[in-house]
Amino acid sequence: HWPVFLLTGIPGQEDVYLWISIPFCLTYVISIVGNSVILFIIKTDPSLHEPMYIFLSMLAITDLSLSIATIPTILGIYLFNSREISLNACFTQLFFIHSLSFIESSVLLLMAFDRFVAICNPLRYASILTLPRIAKMGLVFVLRGLAVVFPSPFLLKRFHYCRANVLFHSYCLHQEVMNMACSDITVNSIYGLFIIVSTVGLDSLLILLSYVMILKTVLSIASHAKRARALNTCVSHLCAVLLFYTPMIGLSVIYRFGKGSSPLLQILLGYIYLLVPPLMNPMVFS
Repeated sequence: HWPVFLLTGIPGQEDVYLWISIPFCLTYVISIVGNSVILFIIKTDPSLHEPMYIFLSMLAITDLSLSIATIPTILGIYLFNSREISLNACFTQLFFIHSLSFIESSVLLLMAFDRFVAICNPLRYASILTLPRIAKMGLVFVLRGLAVVFPSPFLLKRFHYCRANVLFHSYCLHQEVMNMACSDITVNSIYGLFIIVSTVGLDSLLILLSYVMILKTVLSIASHAKRARALNTCVSHLCAVLLFYTPMIGLSVIYRFGKGSSPLLQILLGYIYLLVPPLMNPMVFS
């Protein structure tokens, strides 16, 4: 049983890790400052205390938390060449990374719902999206994100790890840690697939559905200018959806089916999946 896992940076580039750390540090600084500024502006400006901006602040909080969850290990490798992570620390990190990813997926769904009500049912917007209802929806999705991932660390803990203890990324992911085990991982594999389908799969399907309804409504508007204005309010949300789901789905597909794919591609997709949405969302929505 390995007492520690070894994390990997970018293989073969060890002598330039200090230089590689510069863009990572910049990414973190911009992500943290950008999301904090959004939260500060929304909190201090009473005219922004509306459903659309409350959902945006939920997204900013999730992005901030996601950045903080990966900072210790990614910067630890590139700045201090510290590759070791204890099993418990690894399980804790993967719990936060996965649950925050699912919460982000839920927030994007709530934002799609917000746009759907605003465009398809504008007269009832204020009565449908009341503050108590938004708070309840937010709480339900946060609890869902935490609850579905909660069993994962415990399921991983009962395994015996005897294969090479080197992980592929600079942080811990469930699929990867699971593949290190010598025990039978069928239960974990099925559970992992169930989580993905019941959270990200369901959310993306509902987002797609809400956009189909939005398009239907927009195309029935006679005025071209009004049509453009209605669609314009969805552009930033659509960008955020693409930024989040594209690398996430890509990474899942590579893990399950792309056994012969280039390791560098997996590493790169892994960084894009965790670092790009928190970096880009503040810019997109600003």
